[in-house]
Amino acid sequence: MARRSKQDALATRKLILDTAERVFARRGVSRTSLQEVAQRAGVSRGAIYWHFKDKAALFEAIMQRVLLPMEQPPPRLAETRGDAIAELRERCIDALARIVADPQVRRVFEIAIHKVEYVDELEAVRDRRREVSRLHLASIERVMLHELGTGMPLRRAEAHAAALGLHSLLEGLIQNWMLDPSAFDLVEVGTRVVDTYLAGLGLARTAALPGLAKADGKTVASAAAATGRAVHQ
Repeated sequence: MARRSKQDALATRKLILDTAERVFARRGVSRTSLQEVAQRAGVSRGAIYWHFKDKAALFEAIMQRVLLPMEQPPPRLAETRGDAIAELRERCIDALARIVADPQVRRVFEIAIHKVEYVDELEAVRDRRREVSRLHLASIERVMLHELGTGMPLRRAEAHAAALGLHSLLEGLIQNWMLDPSAFDLVEVGTRVVDTYLAGLGLARTAALPGLAKADGKTVASAAAATGRAVHQ
């Protein structure tokens, strides 16, 4: 009986999370009350408060169910130069592929970016999201310092700028694609954009476009222009 009760509780918790996620995505977090979530889930408000302290706790639980593109674990700093960048590149492309393939990841990403106002009880959630983003950015920065620090010495500020550029590039690609998924192929164009960006940093030797590794500035510029055309087609 106790085991059955635990299973029922877990099922109810999942039902509440699934329902809240859909309602938040449609109406926004601020405009959605816990009463509305309860009604749509077919449970009482008491059931919601049994599992979640408040709306902020419910929202945070939704966020924790998926790994967003900007929250992936950092690549290992391998002894062989180039390996960490190759892994970072692979993770960037994998993040784009997951956005395309997983509706839940897309939905939660959209809620976190466009459907929530981080005020009142959600301020603490915002602070935690900021910390996650800061740690992710710092991990990319460490890779940049590791890979570029010997052949092309970088001050920490320059490594930070390079990391922030890649972070912003990925987020911008995803947001633009989500506005109109028919505008361009996120994985195909995203791969070209990432490779072109790494080429500009002198790191294209690990990219899937080997021509960029040997390219002069004109070739890199041509690739960037081609990528820009693809995005706007």
